[in-house]
Amino acid sequence: MISIKKYLDSTQIESGVQSGSQYNRPRIEGDVLPLALEAYRSALREMGHCSVEACPALGPEMKQGLSKLEERLSVDASPATLEFTQTSAREKLQDWGRRTASHYREKTGEVRELLLVMARTAESVGERDQRCAGQINEVTTQLESIASLEDLAEIRLSIVKSAADLKTSLDRMAAEGKEAMAQLRAEVSQYQIKLEEAEELSSRDALTGLRNRPWVESQIERRIAAGTELSVAIVDIDAFKRVNDEYGHIAGDELLQHFATELKSASRSTDAIGRWGGDEFVLLLDSGLEVATAQIDRLSAWVCGDYKVNSRNGAVKLRVDASIGLAEHAAGETMKELLVRADTAMYFRKAASRAKGSGSRR
Repeated sequence: MISIKKYLDSTQIESGVQSGSQYNRPRIEGDVLPLALEAYRSALREMGHCSVEACPALGPEMKQGLSKLEERLSVDASPATLEFTQTSAREKLQDWGRRTASHYREKTGEVRELLLVMARTAESVGERDQRCAGQINEVTTQLESIASLEDLAEIRLSIVKSAADLKTSLDRMAAEGKEAMAQLRAEVSQYQIKLEEAEELSSRDALTGLRNRPWVESQIERRIAAGTELSVAIVDIDAFKRVNDEYGHIAGDELLQHFATELKSASRSTDAIGRWGGDEFVLLLDSGLEVATAQIDRLSAWVCGDYKVNSRNGAVKLRVDASIGLAEHAAGETMKELLVRADTAMYFRKAASRAKGSGSRR
């Protein structure tokens, strides 16, 4: 990342008066400094979002750390703060990279261990089968020798003994087989639980707990392939950037969490809900446009209203509205085409809401 502090220092030297006078703030042609700072803060925010996507298990902590640095820059843009931010961001990225690599090595190790368990079990089964085969061959030899006997009583005793030996061998083989399979099932079950937990975690948005974008996209593709009724709604919180700017990103994150909870409460059990990204959410409804429209109207009335969050200066109450775009899947339409229509409908709603707000202020 480009060091803004070095840029400011060099600019300050160039813009200083020849007599050596100091300026509290460098004179930058076109006042580029606010734009540079906003770009710097935006980069920190995006790195936080990307860390969550790259590693859901460790990303939230990284995102929170970068958010604190970004918050500090929003209130203090002195060279000392810029230098501190750059150093801290570099250290956090390096530490996160090492921990993420270790995390995925551990996951790889778990899969490798499972494969070794299966290999050892297969080996033990092979040894057991070989041992039992030897025992069965021994009984077979005994049965063959009976053919040369002439005394019927001796023949009878030999057959009884051989049958008993054969039954013992088969029973032992079955018991060992059950034990080996039970052990394998138990160990595979443990790893299956771990893999299912990892899969569940990877499909969730770390901040809101809703499903994430890749999971939602996979569900859309699956439902399109199945040919069932499907409507998609994209929900965008109005003026969310203002919340971040005025009250801080911690307050913004808390609002997203509260909004997601209300969104889930207002949805039906058959609806799939996910966070699309930023302040946008997406809903999949197994119904046509008419039923979906009624559901979205009810949902909108539920989620829009007053929310209480904690800001830099304490608890604040916010009035939250949202724009919702809805589209029903048409025959032959791709997922991308369906999402574009829903997104376009959402922006039309948002534009209409802004125009209505401007009209009421006049």
